[in-house]
Amino acid sequence: MNSSKKQDRGNPSSTETPPASIEFYSAQNYRPEDSIGYLMRLVLSTVRHEIERQLEPSDLTNAQWLPLFKLSIGKASTVAELARESQMDAGAMTRLLDRLEAKKLCRRVRSVEDRRVVHIELTDEGRVAAADIPVVLSRVQNALLSGFSVEEFEALKKSLRCILDNAQALSPNQNPTICGDSHEV
Repeated sequence: MNSSKKQDRGNPSSTETPPASIEFYSAQNYRPEDSIGYLMRLVLSTVRHEIERQLEPSDLTNAQWLPLFKLSIGKASTVAELARESQMDAGAMTRLLDRLEAKKLCRRVRSVEDRRVVHIELTDEGRVAAADIPVVLSRVQNALLSGFSVEEFEALKKSLRCILDNAQALSPNQNPTICGDSHEV
């Protein structure tokens, strides 16, 4: 938080100074099982397995449901966009789309404006399969949040967004942000 902009994490328009950086870990007493990275990875791994288990009847793997969902909500329409949105390289996305196309869930359609561009479209079967995805995602995430109050849920999202801001600030290609700046929901 090397910005001169003053901001309270709970209120983006506040004039309070952000808290000083605290070192929560040290090399002398570092325990991986207490690492937030380790805990987030365990949660994410468990979520992935549960989503894949619940999507098993639709024959979608963890790798396949994300691009299918991105197509269904209009977040991407080309191989490059899907690869970027799914955090995959274009070659891997092309192979994954080959599998989705073989399952008749999507098809490639050459752009009429620019013949070099190939759009990816869901088939009718793909739209049906994609319709189940938000149902499963909601069910799994609600199960994870069982016992949370609305306030705890909002605080968790705010904390995770702050961690994401800090993580992105570590990358030399990212513009640093202050926890609490606007986020996509």
